Amino acid sequence: MTSAPPSDLRRFAFLSIAAAVVTIGMKAVAWRLTGSVGLLSDALESLVNLVAAVITLFMLIVAARPPDEDHAYGHEKAEYFASGAEGALILLAAVGIGWTAVGRLLAPRPLEQVGWGVLVSAAASAVNFGVARVLLRAGKRHHSIALEADAHHLMTDVWTTAGVLGAVGLVAATGWIILDPIIALAVAAQIVWTGVNLLRRSAAGLLDTALSPEEQALVREVLARHEGPELQFHAVRTRQAASRRFVSMHVLVPGGWTVRRGHELVEQIEAEVRAVIPNAAVFTHLEAIEDPASFRDQEFNRDPSP
Repeated sequence: MTSAPPSDLRRFAFLSIAAAVVTIGMKAVAWRLTGSVGLLSDALESLVNLVAAVITLFMLIVAARPPDEDHAYGHEKAEYFASGAEGALILLAAVGIGWTAVGRLLAPRPLEQVGWGVLVSAAASAVNFGVARVLLRAGKRHHSIALEADAHHLMTDVWTTAGVLGAVGLVAATGWIILDPIIALAVAAQIVWTGVNLLRRSAAGLLDTALSPEEQALVREVLARHEGPELQFHAVRTRQAASRRFVSMHVLVPGGWTVRRGHELVEQIEAEVRAVIPNAAVFTHLEAIEDPASFRDQEFNRDPSP
């Protein structure tokens, strides 16, 4: 499994932008037909979707740039800025929705043309659901946190619309117009939860989080095939930057080995790790297993003593 070319990821961002434009128009129509503050909150979230999709596109363009003199490890971390910005925008949308809902609680207003509003909003939700599934599959396949964040945001929008439509239906059935702003407040709370989770995940990526337990297990399996009395590994470290993976390790071999033999071994190990971890950069450091100094540098901050 390999990562897609950058242009492939950008086309998913364009798909998200197109979906946001379509759903904003549809939900705005639904709000105008019904006057529902819940549907207004839904339309505002779709506006956030559009801004987030544009940011995602820009950051995917930046992330696709090759390594250069100032960024030797690439630009993939730009994706975390996209997901972080999306989380912040979600929180801003939640504040706006809450403000509008409180106003409607204080001054309730009956809904109008509920049937047409529900139909239009449901159609917009179906568009979001389809696009979210496409983005989520692409994000997982290509290890793109920016696309995954956009997908989860759209799925949140789908469930939000379901809640709003339920509220509109309850208002129509019971006449309790206060249910509309109450549901809008619940929507705002749910959006806050999603935004906070996106911000936390983005921060974790910027802080060089290790690979997932499943990927670390694959690395350990590779090393276990080679480990023995004359061959050991330590200081095995991993980190990820969006689609890029980094694995480093110290390889301890008998001091009497030739440089060629040691080099051939680490080349084989690096190739096997890259085979099980897509888009991985693997760094190895060869050491003599008999040398006590080889065991003083296992920690991240090496022991300075001779």
